[in-house]
Amino acid sequence: MKYYIVAGEASGDLHGSNLMRGLYAEDSGADIRFWGGALMDVVYREHQDGTGLVRDYRDGAVMGFWEVFLQAGKLLRKVRACKEDIAAWRPDVVILIDYPGFNFRIAEFAHKAGFRVFWYIAPKVWASREGRIRKLKAYVDKLFIVFPFETEYFTRKGVDFIYKGNPLIDAVDRSPALGESRAAFLERTGLPDCPFIALLAGSRNGEIGTMMPTFMEFAAKMHALPEYAGYHFVVAGAPGRDRSDYDLAGNDAFVHIVSGETYAVLHQAEAAVINSGTASLEAALIGTPQVVGYRGAPITFLIVRNILKVKYVSLANLILDRSAFKELLQYYFTADTVLTEMQRILEDEYYRERMLADYAEVRERLGGSGASSAVAKAMMQEISRN
Repeated sequence: MKYYIVAGEASGDLHGSNLMRGLYAEDSGADIRFWGGALMDVVYREHQDGTGLVRDYRDGAVMGFWEVFLQAGKLLRKVRACKEDIAAWRPDVVILIDYPGFNFRIAEFAHKAGFRVFWYIAPKVWASREGRIRKLKAYVDKLFIVFPFETEYFTRKGVDFIYKGNPLIDAVDRSPALGESRAAFLERTGLPDCPFIALLAGSRNGEIGTMMPTFMEFAAKMHALPEYAGYHFVVAGAPGRDRSDYDLAGNDAFVHIVSGETYAVLHQAEAAVINSGTASLEAALIGTPQVVGYRGAPITFLIVRNILKVKYVSLANLILDRSAFKELLQYYFTADTVLTEMQRILEDEYYRERMLADYAEVRERLGGSGASSAVAKAMMQEISRN
């Protein structure tokens, strides 16, 4: 069977790679073509010859209303190229992974062109832009959701869905990073043997450029405190990103970059400062205390603040419907506020233990392992019914 998968960012690449493993396991004749990244490409090359990767997600990935507006021409050219490639390859099903700004256009095209359309990892219509539900009903044959709180929401909205758990549990639990000793990690990465704070700035150019100045100011201020002079800071570089993408601003004596090792860095860190996104939920599943920060273009933040319908931006907090950890957004995301919260995480044992207990509840609510394989099997069953 021919599967065309469209993933547009680092988290989509991760989930897409696990889904592909499931599809190959369930369908011995699976032929996959995809927009994604290095993780999906590795799985493809393990099972198929040739070239399945059409476009790497790092080629111009953007987020935010204003940022998308500035890149509109390039994005529209990518949409057109994707449509043309789908039409030429003629898959049995088009599988869209999150990335709604791009994928809603592909869903409409694919549906009208007569292709079956599955959407894996629902667009966050429960948070904002609820009007998109109409498009889900019109253009998507089956929605595959990954959060327990979504079941009641989509049932109430009359959207046909399948829920088989959350694939991040599989990704985290089978990662060799969680079984690696600290000595082996330090030897492999060349990092000094000292406590460190992980810094995760995201994977897109805009995110990195916005987050890094605050990260570096925070690192300098914390390192200057006598009680934390022995601490270092490790930037978890996104896969495929070069060191030059991260401006260390003269702090490179105590700030390091380790690329493509997010789980390992989180596992070995005392705590983390994380750009809101999938990495925040990954940190919760790994068990790394954290503070989340986010800053976008002012006009983007203004728009989001006016349309957002949820109390939190971090998935773990949303799953619990309470604050397991602090979210510092836009103007509240400063070096001083991050430092204050980090000191609390490291110095207040009760606060830290309560956060870890909340993490355990997050994991329990997400369910057990095997979600990716279960989704792949469910997709094949859906296809065989018609």
